[in-house]
Amino acid sequence: MRSIIVTAFISLDGVVDSPGGGDHPRAGWTFKEVPFVEEAYELKGSEQLEAGALLLGRVSYQEFAPVWPSMVEEFAEYNAMPKYVVSTTLDEADLVPEWHDTNLLRSLDDVARLKEGDGAPIIVHGSATLAQGLAAAGLVDRYHLLVFPVLLGSGKRLFGDDPGLTTKLDLVDQAAYSNGIVKAVYDVARPIAG
Repeated sequence: MRSIIVTAFISLDGVVDSPGGGDHPRAGWTFKEVPFVEEAYELKGSEQLEAGALLLGRVSYQEFAPVWPSMVEEFAEYNAMPKYVVSTTLDEADLVPEWHDTNLLRSLDDVARLKEGDGAPIIVHGSATLAQGLAAAGLVDRYHLLVFPVLLGSGKRLFGDDPGLTTKLDLVDQAAYSNGIVKAVYDVARPIAG
């Protein structure tokens, strides 16, 4: 069975909205508000090497697909691997031809079937709504978080407000960097079948 890893740039107050650009009033907060320290981003490079597939929601796909195929050096591995978009509204004709090997999934059940196969981890990038749905369905195995020392107050959050969803996480890797970014890698704790 494949694992699903949710990776995110996240503010200290849990916002993942528009880290590099977008509609949030402070869009680009990861680069505009925190000094760049190269080693803080090493996790992003290792994720590409580790991943076997990229999983996106519709909105993230529509933001990434026109840009990432031309970013040959930065996203070579992601551009080459299979990509899956969870959407009930996109059609095959809506997919960007330059971002080859992109496939539509219509539901979380389709994601669960994809996860049942063999292969390297499936990485979820930039899709807060999808990540929340995956967590609620018990499909997330790990979180790769780069926590930025900023408070944004509002915006899309990685973790929703569902009081019925409680999940224990086990810290498996962490580091702090000189610019205040903290790397936190968590495995989702699963109950042991008895």
